[in-house]
Amino acid sequence: MANSPAQDSQRILAEAKSTLVRQQAGGRRSIGQRSADLKRQHRGKKLARMAMAVGVVLVGAMAAGLVLDGIGITGVMLLALAIVGTLWFFATFPKLKVPDLAALNSGDVRTMVGRTELWLEAQRPALPAPAVRLVDQIGVQLDGLGVQLEGIDPAEPAVGEVRRLVGEHLPGMVESWRKIPPHLRKEERAGRNADEQLSEGLGKISKEIDEITRQLAAGDLDALAVRGRYLDYRYGEGLEATPQLAVPQIAVNKDV
Repeated sequence: MANSPAQDSQRILAEAKSTLVRQQAGGRRSIGQRSADLKRQHRGKKLARMAMAVGVVLVGAMAAGLVLDGIGITGVMLLALAIVGTLWFFATFPKLKVPDLAALNSGDVRTMVGRTELWLEAQRPALPAPAVRLVDQIGVQLDGLGVQLEGIDPAEPAVGEVRRLVGEHLPGMVESWRKIPPHLRKEERAGRNADEQLSEGLGKISKEIDEITRQLAAGDLDALAVRGRYLDYRYGEGLEATPQLAVPQIAVNKDV
């Protein structure tokens, strides 16, 4: 006995959810809550499109059955293939795009942090192991920093400086490393190779993010503005000075 349309719809939705779960299991691990939220929104939209598309296929099959007085075994098989194909297509496409480097520092704070985390996740598989650990650590720190920034007037100059550190200078450092040919990353220059410079630079940025978060929590915007301009000058200058990786040589001044 054939299933009712309601039973078919429930089964199809269950299959759609299962497909998304399998896809999620094989996906890239999130380094922060903001990027995880963006992925969850993307999956939700996929599920909605899958349900709508399958609904259209079912309505079309029902209409064909009324006109033809049934679709027969062949029609049922074609319907099943159409449903499977629809589920596969909308579970696979569209893929979640990796944000462009130039677009990271745009939108509100929540969006900026989420985009930066997504971009770092996309670079993560190619990074050396010490840098991977630092990227994971920075992802957690970015979540905390994003919460602090949301409570401050976006027009504050200090906020703009911090946004540039997170949305431009941090990914810019990783991008500088990526531009170095793999066979040259182990060559030492000034006593360190590119992998070591990257890890050192990420470590310093991690410490700066922690210090900035503490200053934001204390409400010391004047001190934050001074630190922001200093970081913007040092990191921005270092990244623009050479196409090779340039890790700024700074000592964190707790009294700034």
